[in-house]
Amino acid sequence: MTITNTKSLLPLPPGNFGLPFVGETISFLTDNTFAQTREKKYGKIYKSHIFGSPTVFLAGAEANKFLFSNENKYFTATWPKSTRILLGPNSLAVQQGSLHQQRRRLLAQTFQPRALANYAPTMETITASYLEKWAKMGTLTWYPQIRDYTFDIASHLFMGSDGGSQTKLASLFEEWVKGLFSIPLSLPWTKFGKSLRCRQKLLQYIEEIVLQRQQQQNLGEDALGILLQARDEDGNALPLDELKDQILLLLFAGHETLTSAIASFCLLITQNPNVLTRVREEQKQFSPTEPLTTKV
Repeated sequence: MTITNTKSLLPLPPGNFGLPFVGETISFLTDNTFAQTREKKYGKIYKSHIFGSPTVFLAGAEANKFLFSNENKYFTATWPKSTRILLGPNSLAVQQGSLHQQRRRLLAQTFQPRALANYAPTMETITASYLEKWAKMGTLTWYPQIRDYTFDIASHLFMGSDGGSQTKLASLFEEWVKGLFSIPLSLPWTKFGKSLRCRQKLLQYIEEIVLQRQQQQNLGEDALGILLQARDEDGNALPLDELKDQILLLLFAGHETLTSAIASFCLLITQNPNVLTRVREEQKQFSPTEPLTTKV
């Protein structure tokens, strides 16, 4: 959360802006005790400088209540500069106001019950193939395996790409992700600079897929097909440049966050054997041949 007011003479909270331009970004990214150390030294509200922007950190229930109850009054939710640039100016995560609300309603069409029901067979097929693969492996490292699994699902639903984790698309995506929270310095050797180049290649990849799909008589019932057929309140389709940014956002949201969530679940469930036992008992209620359903 960054607030800039050059006319304000109000005092800033205690803290340290760190080095010029870099600020305390390196410490923020590498020190697991960054927040705890500064909270102990400065209190629950302190200043810093990360990702190229002066930043005020707030900790505790009271501070967070004040923050969220005054959003759009004293504060505006935003992403770091590096994230905004790499997600793109047409991304839902960057759009604000009425445009954000309109686009949010439009993109929500990809997550309606009917749409989710159409995704189920694809998700079931990919999940079954990975479960079979993992069973044969015996021992595996969860995070990279889950990352491939979620990317295969996301790339299939949002781009119509099969086996996306084993293609150039995956390597471009992983390099792009590395720069999302970085110092926005666009040089060939920086994380941000590398990510920016990968973004252009990803957008080119997405554009080729979109143009190919648009040539088909049946646009399909996956998320990409739904977005191509979606119309706003004025009956307009998404422009190509915006469509590319929105697909990239969906690919990120449907892959990165889900990978972390499933990996955390796998870790926590092994740390709690009693919960693992209950989960296994619950699974015995379902037939292995029973199809996946969206019904509760």
